[in-house]
Amino acid sequence: MSAKIIDGNEISASVRAEVKVEADELRARGIEPCLAVMLVGEDPASRVYVGMKEKKCAEVGIRNIDARLPADTSQEEILALLDEWNADPSIHGILVQLPLPDQVDEKTVTERILPEKDVDGFHPVNVGRMSGGDTTAFRPCTPHGVQVMLKHIDWDPSGKHAVIVGRSNIVGRPMATILSQKEPWANATVTVAHSRSEDLAGICRLADLLIVAVGRPESVTGDMVRDGAVVIDVGVNRVDDPTTEKGYRLVGDVAFDEAKEKASWITPVPGGVGPMTIAMLLKNTVTAAGRMAGSD
Repeated sequence: MSAKIIDGNEISASVRAEVKVEADELRARGIEPCLAVMLVGEDPASRVYVGMKEKKCAEVGIRNIDARLPADTSQEEILALLDEWNADPSIHGILVQLPLPDQVDEKTVTERILPEKDVDGFHPVNVGRMSGGDTTAFRPCTPHGVQVMLKHIDWDPSGKHAVIVGRSNIVGRPMATILSQKEPWANATVTVAHSRSEDLAGICRLADLLIVAVGRPESVTGDMVRDGAVVIDVGVNRVDDPTTEKGYRLVGDVAFDEAKEKASWITPVPGGVGPMTIAMLLKNTVTAAGRMAGSD
């Protein structure tokens, strides 16, 4: 068998189309949804990612404020700008691109953003509300995007065994929380595995739904995938490839060519989960604008 492809570009386009309709409705009421993005330093991947966010904001009618600060910016300067954005009623969503330079404490910065403007879904208030089952709390964009992908292919995780490889606060942990919730497109039995898990391959083979987010190129091989499983590859890794014009290519955390012969559905890299992350960020921003305007 060969797996069906879960097309993140197609699904994210449908989400962005919905967001554009919502943004247009808000603007008709005199409310212009606005996302403020802060980038500190010159990390190449972060610069590309922020540029993509700005482009997609423009496409759906979200105003974008872009603050690009030098790498030696102090934590006090960053917090002062966040305070300005928090106090500005015309700004509905705030995003600080990670990682931050060593002199800046990410936890302090994350907690400085008002929860109602935390469209990344990383503030402890939103994390706690989500963990408690509050469906109105902003959810981290990548795991929320994965849930939307499952809904799009009509694959209900209810009662199924989901194995998540990776325990980061950005993907693994919130993904486990979302899938174990008592709500539609959730209700799964969830196992969180990681680099220190004994018999990781055996754990992976138990999965009806295998989600991999470890940041190691093609670390999950075909023999670790159960026949008929749904495989969601969150990883994006650059590996050297002298046969390409750029000298490298992008691969996921899953050995795609091997896994696709075992899985029923699989996400490609690129073109899988990545586009969904930005789409859900835009969705959160428009939702925040609507709430601040009193329409939600």
